[in-house]
Amino acid sequence: MDREQFRRIQTRRSFFQECAGGVGIMALAQLMEQEGRGAALDVNPLAPKPPHFAPKAKNVIFMFMEGGPSQIDLFDPKPGLEKWSGKPLPPSMTKDLRLAFTKPNAAVLASPRKFQPYGKSGIEFSDYIPHIGSCADDLCLVRSMFTDAFNHHPGQLLLFGGSIQVGRPTMGAWVLYGLGSESQNLPGFVVLGSGVGTSGGTSNWSSGFLPSTYRGVVLRSSGDPVLYLSNPPGVTRDMQRAELDALKDLNQEHYAETGDVEIASRISSYELAFRMQMAGPELLDFSKESPETLEMYGVKDGPTKQFATNCLLARRMVERGVRFVMLTDASWDDHTDLNRKLKRHCDAADQPTAALIKDLKQRGLLDSTLVVWGGEFGRTPMVEIRDPRDENNAGRDHHPLAYSMFLAGGGIRGGQVIGKTDELCMNVVEDRVHVHDLQATILHCLGLEHTRLTYHHMGRDFRLTDVAGNVVGKMLG
Repeated sequence: MDREQFRRIQTRRSFFQECAGGVGIMALAQLMEQEGRGAALDVNPLAPKPPHFAPKAKNVIFMFMEGGPSQIDLFDPKPGLEKWSGKPLPPSMTKDLRLAFTKPNAAVLASPRKFQPYGKSGIEFSDYIPHIGSCADDLCLVRSMFTDAFNHHPGQLLLFGGSIQVGRPTMGAWVLYGLGSESQNLPGFVVLGSGVGTSGGTSNWSSGFLPSTYRGVVLRSSGDPVLYLSNPPGVTRDMQRAELDALKDLNQEHYAETGDVEIASRISSYELAFRMQMAGPELLDFSKESPETLEMYGVKDGPTKQFATNCLLARRMVERGVRFVMLTDASWDDHTDLNRKLKRHCDAADQPTAALIKDLKQRGLLDSTLVVWGGEFGRTPMVEIRDPRDENNAGRDHHPLAYSMFLAGGGIRGGQVIGKTDELCMNVVEDRVHVHDLQATILHCLGLEHTRLTYHHMGRDFRLTDVAGNVVGKMLG
């Protein structure tokens, strides 16, 4: 080996000795980017992001009626049940039926509800929901929904997370991850609750393995929107700002050492909470809303007050750029005393639901806001009797094979019914729409291709629609 060859070898060795750390960091940065962990601290992780293609909708209001509203008594009239009422169905019709509590040989329960057509479209709705019926020409009523889960928690996990497994990101988190938020002072994904609470609980708005920045934030409809948002006595705004600056400096040092994206999420959450202290009270102040608007929603008193307040808040959040608003109303799980309980639910939700759709429309917001209304499954045509001694005890069990939901606004063609169930509402016989198809369609309205909205985790790419789902073209305007 001559001197020149030795110098070339030595140069290569010196390069790798001196620069290997930098090469390694570049490789690590690329791997972190593939895992969705490339966000820098000086970049807002909730900043608006471009969609995959031009969207029709910018925001989503998902009105989740937890427990499973009875489609037979609200959306899908079945006069054919009358001839079977009080009798069991033939085994040939129920042999593969899986139910949570009722036996397949339970007697059929015909609905006492009266249906009538509404609007130019002539869509039929129950006498329990006349206000929703008045919006018929703006609604796309899907009577052919089906799902894979017949119990609440798995059904809710599938509806919002795309899988019955706990730990997946939920729909609102996926939307926020894909599009960011246009709101600077409020969370991009907000949850408002009414009723007794959902079976799935926080798993319905979890960020799963996505950074916690994308998790849904539960806001209260009175007082501080978030508990402990206000400063304790003696703590001024300047004192709080100095404390946050110190925390940010420490977290930045820690982030530089570890590259942990959750540190960036933590800093973002602190800063957002600081801004919310000013924005939150203004959000809850309805004093500038007209008396006509307050009356239309029903926020002042009566059975509508709680849900109506959340509906009005949802409209105000959309106006302020919140990307995904989830309204949960629990519980529509009417195993017993169906007629009385269902009326109570509808008395609380019917008027505010219609008011929200009409209010969005008159303000020019419905075209850019996708509204979704429904539960995790429907109810059986057979009766469930939990106490034979009580003649008013009749209810309906969970039914995942055929149920109804409706959508309005943001890219959806209203005034139509999609799908058809058989004469007993046991199975879908036309235009079946799986939960994954619904998810794919919602994302499509937002300008997101569901197969491209992925996150690399544990060695593979995950998505909301798992490995299934097709956009339902008939829904689109």
